[in-house]
Amino acid sequence: MKRQSIKLLFVVSAFLVFASCKTAEKASKSKKGSATTAMAKPPAKKPNKNDPKPYNKVITKDAKSDAGLFTVHTLNDKFFYEIPDSLFDREMLMVTRIAKTASGLGFGGGKQNEQVLRWERKGKKVILRVVSYNVTAADSLPVNEAVKNSNFEPVLYTFPIKAYSKDSTSTVIDVTPLFDKDVKSLGLPQFRRTPYRVTRLEANKSFIESVKSYPRNIEARHVKTYAAGRPPSNSSTGSISIEINNSMILLPDNPMKRRYFDERVGWFTSSTTDYGLGDQRSKTLTYLDRWRLEVKDEDIEKFKRGELVIPKKQIVYYIDRATPEKWRKYIKQGIEDWQVAFEAAGFKEAIIAKDPPSVEEDPEWTPEDVRYSVVRYLASPIPNANGPHVSDPRTGEILESDINWYHNVMSLLRGWFFVQTAAINPEAQSPEFKDEVMGRLIRFVSAHEVGHTLGLPHNMGSSVAYPVEKLRDAEFTQKNGTAPSIMDYARFNYVAQPGDEGVALMPNIGPYDKYSIEWGYRPILDKSSEDEKATLIKWITDKAGDPVYRFGHQQVGDIHDPSSQTEDLGDDAMLASDYGIKNLKRIVPNLIEWSTKAGEDYADLQEMYGHVVSQFNRYMGHVANNIGGVYEHYKAAGQEGVVYTPVAKDHQKRAMDFLQKQLFETPEWLLDKDIFDRIEYSGSVDRIRGIQARALNTVVSLGKMQRLTEAHTYDSNAYALTDMMRDLRRGIWSELRTGKKIDTYRRNLQRAHIDRLEYLMTAKNQSGRTFSPYVKATAVNTSQSDIRAVVRAELKTLRSQLRNARGGDAMSRIHIADAIERVNNILDPK
Repeated sequence: MKRQSIKLLFVVSAFLVFASCKTAEKASKSKKGSATTAMAKPPAKKPNKNDPKPYNKVITKDAKSDAGLFTVHTLNDKFFYEIPDSLFDREMLMVTRIAKTASGLGFGGGKQNEQVLRWERKGKKVILRVVSYNVTAADSLPVNEAVKNSNFEPVLYTFPIKAYSKDSTSTVIDVTPLFDKDVKSLGLPQFRRTPYRVTRLEANKSFIESVKSYPRNIEARHVKTYAAGRPPSNSSTGSISIEINNSMILLPDNPMKRRYFDERVGWFTSSTTDYGLGDQRSKTLTYLDRWRLEVKDEDIEKFKRGELVIPKKQIVYYIDRATPEKWRKYIKQGIEDWQVAFEAAGFKEAIIAKDPPSVEEDPEWTPEDVRYSVVRYLASPIPNANGPHVSDPRTGEILESDINWYHNVMSLLRGWFFVQTAAINPEAQSPEFKDEVMGRLIRFVSAHEVGHTLGLPHNMGSSVAYPVEKLRDAEFTQKNGTAPSIMDYARFNYVAQPGDEGVALMPNIGPYDKYSIEWGYRPILDKSSEDEKATLIKWITDKAGDPVYRFGHQQVGDIHDPSSQTEDLGDDAMLASDYGIKNLKRIVPNLIEWSTKAGEDYADLQEMYGHVVSQFNRYMGHVANNIGGVYEHYKAAGQEGVVYTPVAKDHQKRAMDFLQKQLFETPEWLLDKDIFDRIEYSGSVDRIRGIQARALNTVVSLGKMQRLTEAHTYDSNAYALTDMMRDLRRGIWSELRTGKKIDTYRRNLQRAHIDRLEYLMTAKNQSGRTFSPYVKATAVNTSQSDIRAVVRAELKTLRSQLRNARGGDAMSRIHIADAIERVNNILDPK
């Protein structure tokens, strides 16, 4: 029994030892496993300083917040954007303007760059991309992938994410570097940097002025100072300082229907190259820049019946609070003058002018808010006004426009109105105009600039529609103004003569303006952009052949079409200019009386005499451009007539005769010693030389000489280059035949003629590249064309005539001997 108890105890003990060992082993394994697990798990990672932080650690209670498109937070000279998730991947238009400019750098307010941007969130960064609509294809087409691959969107800037909003629906970034660094597309563009030798941004002299947010746009202003080797002003600083304004505007999420462009109706446009049209080559689509004027759903039936309707959204212009009270009503009238044009398009009250709310009524109202289009009154010595606009590059929809009205535009108006109408208009015969007279002029300029903001460019081919003699007809001009379009530079009626009582002196919204607004704005319901083309073409062809409805481009540089010039009137430049010169001859003897006040200096007299000279210069240019001219009348295939027609020979010869008589024979009437004795101690002789040389160089330009050669090649009866050069020489050097004394003015002119011939003997080739609809050049290879041979023959003929010349006084003989030496040196350079 005892032995059994010992045995049982031994078994129990053994079991306990075994269990204890197992427990120890299990514990050991568990401990070992824990250690292994601890070794496999990486140590806790330290927070990266670039990782997003809690919202209240970034946007503290000291931040000043401005809610709008994005909420903009300002804190310790830093600017933060809080971007809602809903606005990522939305497209926005960034417009960069010079808000305040350095002296000599051009107008403030000038647009420098425009680009579409897209904000994207990628990991811990926000990326700002530049989006291009230069190349497109519909998303549904296979070619869209190829377009994307060949049009990769560049990254403008990247921003680390600083925080997320408390509800995680928006993202915070520090946007300061975008505006205080040298991001070229948001600052001074390269074409501005090059002439002034800008090398770098001077960061210690640059700063952010403000960043403000509005419901559909954000406005950033920053001062940039650039190191410059050749600054336009304040050269001692070696730098240029400007204030830049960047407007970022949210583009509509429901794009407007495009209306496609036709060059027969003038319009500002946007364009894209579309690879998805099914054509055998890429095709550029060009469409109008225009406001979104739509018929309200409840008015569609009225509109179809031909009743006028108020559009869903009117075009509203506010008059800047800074505008002097006495001019406000005239600016408003100029804006609302366009209502009659929109009535032709089926709308009433489509465009209206308003006063802005007072500061007390709405302290948040500002012209910088993209919801408001404003005529902005600028206290500036710049004698100008301009009407830029901002449009959606996808569709051409005009989103906003501000007309810049510079105070000194009144000085320009006074000069034009005086020099063009004072001969027949007592209201212009004084140093200062009555307010109602100046007000009418302001209304005229206001209407012209508003026309630009509606999408209309200058129509310089408009005024030629009216015969010159009709401009002296009171009944005709009261009904039709001085041109069919206020968008021409048909300023004031310089043709009208004393006795033409009741004649109108300026243009109004004319028949072309009504036609173009109807063509661009009248809704064509239930038709796509493609389908409405047939209707638009019919509207054009219905008016074809009527010069009243012709569009002629503004030309810069080599003027090839004399019927589409700035500042001209009527259908005959020689007749119109002759009437204009008769009026200038009436003004000059009265200039002292009409432009001075007792006790004041002669600054006004000097300014008005300068306007007389400039106006005479314009007349000479209008006439000179008929020589070697080619008329351009836009047409489409199937339309009767040709596009290009050389100016008739007899018309060109009349132009040459006019220049010889009115300019190359010294214009003695312009030389008034009583005026000179009051405004200058010297300069009258060189002034005449400058006018004559300018007209001479215009006539004997490479483009005109080449066009004369081409015209005569195809038509032996056309005005030949050799005939033109002979007629020019005979007039300028007429004293060689008559033996008459050659006076100072003629000697200068004759030397200018020799200098021009010398230039043509070595002139470089001229490219025929067309840079824009405004700048067209005629291709000329001077060494292989007839030009140099004809010039050489002219020089030899002139030398022979100089050698055979007789008579004249001592100075004439000295001049002839000098001229012979000059020609010898050209023909046989040493």
